[in-house]
Order: sequence, then C-alpha cells, then structure tokens
Amino acid sequence: MDMDKAMEAGDRIQDWFRDKVDYMKERFEIIGKKMKRLPSSTWQTICQVGREDPRRVIHSFKVGLSLALVSLLYLMQPFFRGIGQNAIWAVMTVVVVLEFTAGATLCKGMNRGLGTLLAGSLAFLIEYITQHSDRIFQAIFIGVAVFFIGTASTYLRFLPHIKKNYDYGVVIFILTFNLITVSSYRVDNVLKIAHERLYTIAIGCGVCLFMSLIVLPNWSGEDLHNSTVFKLEGLAKSIEACVNVYFSEKETEANTDKSTEDPIYMGYKAVLDSKTNDETLALHASWEPRHSRHFRFPWQQYVKLGCALRHFGYTIVALHGCLQTEIQTPKTVRALFKDPCNRLAAEVTKALMELAGSIRNRRQCSPEILSDHLHQALQDLNTALKSQPRLFLGAKSNQTTNVLDIAAAAAAAPPQKPRKELGVSLSTVKTDTSALLEWRSKKASERAKEAERKALRPTLSKIAITSLELSEALPFAAFASLLVETVARLDLVIEEVEELGRVARFKEFKTGDDKMVVTVTCDRPKMDNIVGDLSHLHSHGID
Repeated sequence: MDMDKAMEAGDRIQDWFRDKVDYMKERFEIIGKKMKRLPSSTWQTICQVGREDPRRVIHSFKVGLSLALVSLLYLMQPFFRGIGQNAIWAVMTVVVVLEFTAGATLCKGMNRGLGTLLAGSLAFLIEYITQHSDRIFQAIFIGVAVFFIGTASTYLRFLPHIKKNYDYGVVIFILTFNLITVSSYRVDNVLKIAHERLYTIAIGCGVCLFMSLIVLPNWSGEDLHNSTVFKLEGLAKSIEACVNVYFSEKETEANTDKSTEDPIYMGYKAVLDSKTNDETLALHASWEPRHSRHFRFPWQQYVKLGCALRHFGYTIVALHGCLQTEIQTPKTVRALFKDPCNRLAAEVTKALMELAGSIRNRRQCSPEILSDHLHQALQDLNTALKSQPRLFLGAKSNQTTNVLDIAAAAAAAPPQKPRKELGVSLSTVKTDTSALLEWRSKKASERAKEAERKALRPTLSKIAITSLELSEALPFAAFASLLVETVARLDLVIEEVEELGRVARFKEFKTGDDKMVVTVTCDRPKMDNIVGDLSHLHSHGID
C-alpha cells in the first residue's frame, strides 16, 4: 500500500515537472519569435516617426550639429587653452536648451541666461562682502545666505506667474548660485571660474538660438495656427461621419476595442486632448519674434478658440455615443427623418470648413456664414418631428406586458429551502454515512441554483429594459436634440473666430473668397504629429 502511494506521488511530481518544462519551452519560443521581430518592428517605428513629420529628422540633425560645434571648444587645443574645463558647460547648455520649436528654445535660453546672470551677480556680491573677513565669519555668512536665498527662490516658484513663465530660470538661478557661492569658500580663483562658465554658457545659448532661428526654424505660432485649422476640419469630418453612420443601411456595432481606429473618434480626439498643447504653444509663441511692430499678436485668442472647440467636441462625443447604445430606434423610423438631419449636418460641416479655411488663409470669415440653408434645415427637422407625434407619445401604450414583473419576481424570489427529515434519530445520524452524502449533495445543488440565478439576472434585466412601454423613437429624439445642440455650439465657435480675426487683424472678407473654401482639403497638418514632441516641454513664456 505504501509502495503504491509512493509511486503515485512520484508520478504526480513527474507530471508537474513535465508541465513546467513544456511551459518554459513555450515561453522561450514566444520570446525567440519576439526577438526575431524586434529589429524589423523597431526599424518600422523609426521610419514611421520620420514619415509622419520630416521636421523631426531635421531637428535631430540640428541637435547633432550643434553638439559637434560646441564640442570643438573642448577638443581643439587653442579653444581649450583659453576656456579650460568649463567648455563642457557649453555642451550641457545645448543639450538642455535646444528644443523643437524656436519659441521653446528662446524660452529656455532666456531663462537659463537670465538665471545664470542673476546668480553670478549675487554670488559676486557675497564674495565681495566676505573677502576681507576671517574664515569662520565667511563660512557662517555663506551658510546663512545659501539658506535664505534657497528658501526665497523656492517659494517664488509657487507663484502662478513665476511658475508659468520663469520656473526653469529660477531652478538655474538656485543651481548656479549655490555652485559659485559654496565653491568660493575652498577655491581662491572662483571669480575667474564663474566668468569663464558664464561666457561658455553664452556660447552654448548662441549656438542654440542660431540653429533655432536661422537654420530651418520651426515656429510655435505656426504650429498653433495649423493645429486650430486641423481641429476645425476634424470636427467637421466627425459630425458628418456620425450622421452618415446613424442613417446608414448597415447595422452599426459598438466596438470599443477599435475606438482608436474609428474616424469619428480620431476627428474629435485631437480637440479633446488639445488644452495643454494649446497653452504651451501659445506661451512659446509669445517668445518668438513679433509678426508686426504695431501690435502684439493675440496668441491667447487661439487658446480661447480651442476652449470653444472642446465644448463643441463634447456634443459630438455624445452624438458618437448614440451610435453605440444598446437600445436603438428602428431604421424604418430613422428613415422618416434622414433627409432633414443629413442636410442639417451638411450645413454645420460646411460652416466648420469655411471657418477652417478663413483661419488657414488668415482672413476674416463671411458675415453670412450661418446661411439660410442652415435655418431652413432646422425648420425642416422641426416640421418632420411635429408630423410624427404618435412616435414620440408611445404607440404601444395599450399593450400590456408582464416581463418586467416576471423578471423582478425571478430576481427577488428567495431560494427554496429543501425539506429536512424531522424524524431522523440521533443514532442514524451517527452511524449512517449515506445521510451525510445526501446532505452534501443538497448543499451543492443549492449553490448551483444560486449561481444560475445570478447568471440569469443580467439577461432578465435586459429583457425587462427592452420591453418597457416607451416610445420606440425616444433614442432618436436624443440624437436629434444633440444635432440641434451642435448648431447652438457652432454659434459660439463663430464668435471666437470672428474675435480672432478682429484682434489678429486678418484681411477683410471679400465676396469671392467664399468660393475658394469649397476646395479646402482636410489633409493632416504637420502640427498634429509633433504633439508628442511638445508634451515634455516646460510651460515657460511671457504673457
């Protein structure tokens, strides 16, 4: 008997070991396949990033060339003899300051230069005060100065204006001040070191500004401008696609797994995610050279327009949600309102495309952008809704159904307790093992019935919801109300575009300009491809 148990245990161990070996072989095979695909997938990703925006490739070459130029200060003997070990600060400046757009580079360059200059000046003042004192007083004075300057500078970083515009400069100020001041206690010639470090940083900033402003510059203002055009076109395509899908003959299926590939989703996604990017681009654009000597370009108006577009996008999100609801209006009912809804969506799309064209061409929009066709489409939709009152009052009001009551009763019914034998003697319970087995089987059947009841509850709930005596056109009423809401939100967008054209002094609208808008294309601008590149930038700039 013991031998059989030992052999059985050995077989179990052998089976467990065999399963583990098979599992490890399977994992190694999967890893091997992934490693084989890694070079090709990596190369495809690299090529795709460059194809999406060729400016990324140009910017990479600009950074490499800048690093090579400032490295000559360290590599060439004549330059190294004059500058010394501080030449490495020029390399560090290029790595930190040179950004994708000219506005971001100017922002970080000016912050770094200003912070270094102020820190150096304050360190020189402390060195001048303590140069004729003894070592103990000098150490105490430097410690107290570092404490108070560090505390005050760190607190200044919490001020909204400083945090928004000069946070990086304050960080550089704290770093440079502590390096110079603390080093002055042990190094005798610290003023010369600080002087050399200051102009090596200036050399690095100069190289960065030259590469950003002169060599194929990328302007934050242009990116913000193109981004606004792209968002208007994306919203226009989204609302048009929503209405087309809703009234299409094919059945629409809610598929959340492929939402990133949905053209409707892609149209409004860029609008909903644009708040941080718009604010960053507007701040960086404020650092760039002015477009005119007579007025300051209103980059913040683009941010306000972006806010209006996001509110418009929320309505399209709700429209998109109507396509994916569980309860849908029958297609025979939708067909009654297809024509007015299609015309209304077409007019809203046309207005958005005209707004995009006016911003792209930097001209003011047409005073009659809300045409009579849009108002006529609204009136036709209202007439169509009033012509079918029975649909919205519930034509099935005389039908009686008890499905909801049945489902509720089935879900709330208490489990029936099995009868128990009351005449079982104590001796029978102790001696008869069949009673114990029967009790266990009853318990197992009760658990199975409870699990079955829980599994049926979602199905019963769905049956109950679909059997409610409500109007079959109620889901369409929600869709139609949201479609009308887009017209109200469109009016707010038009107001912001008109304000942008006024304060930015766009050229006046002429009668023949609206004909050019018909040929406006919806190509994806380069701006949408650099959102990831700008996501890591600090929000420094001036108001």
